Amino acid sequence: MSIKGRGVQSIEVGGRILIVLGSEARPMMLRDLALRAKLTPAQAHAYLLSLRRLELVEQDEVGRYRVGPFALTLGMARMWGSDPLKLAMQRLSQLAEDTGMMATILVFGTRGPTVVYVEEGANQIQVNVRAGTLYSLMGTASGRVFAAYLADSVARERIKAEIAEGPSQFMVGTPASLRAFGASNKKVRAAGYATTEGVPIPGINAVSAPVFDSAGRMQLAITLIGPAGAMSVEDESPFVAATVAFCAKLSADLGYDPKRLPGGEGAA
Repeated sequence: MSIKGRGVQSIEVGGRILIVLGSEARPMMLRDLALRAKLTPAQAHAYLLSLRRLELVEQDEVGRYRVGPFALTLGMARMWGSDPLKLAMQRLSQLAEDTGMMATILVFGTRGPTVVYVEEGANQIQVNVRAGTLYSLMGTASGRVFAAYLADSVARERIKAEIAEGPSQFMVGTPASLRAFGASNKKVRAAGYATTEGVPIPGINAVSAPVFDSAGRMQLAITLIGPAGAMSVEDESPFVAATVAFCAKLSADLGYDPKRLPGGEGAA
């Protein structure tokens, strides 16, 4: 979208820095960041000082820069303004209460499936899942759901980026090859959900299902997480049924009706 009129150049330059940081999976050194933002290191340093004061950028112990906590707050504020997310957040506590498991909401962000909201269940588990946690597209149940309903080109580019980046402490799940992409998508679309057992975290199971809007577009994923000994994820599992039913009701309330979409039943 083109926005005409006179703007504030310094804000736009600072925005370039944030765009570069937001597109990177790892913290960046000053020289690399400056190069990507088309600035000299001295210019970039001055902007970074102001951005750090606003907590839009932070610096780690070895001097590398990454997106700061206030940037996440802004991103969350933007997502909270969307109706699908509002509705899911209002209801998620019921799913966590009914199942006793951790329930999470994920959206597809610039770096892949991203947790935006977490409801703890009565069955406490020791996993570091919080708002901002990134998931691998093919290495997690949540990621496989997104992969199945994203545009094919978008999913493939994200998978290639994960492979290029390699395993990371900033992402849950191990990157997988494109060879598994087609078979996984077919299985997820046929079932309407994806599961994992003991991976990527040993002893932890997960089931994830999509939420669609009135146009049949996937808006977010709901993922239930619990200890393997307490949460089964077989086809007949009540936890799978609860997650799928929750997402189906949420989708219906957002106006989703697959029978009215091109292709009819299951068109999404």
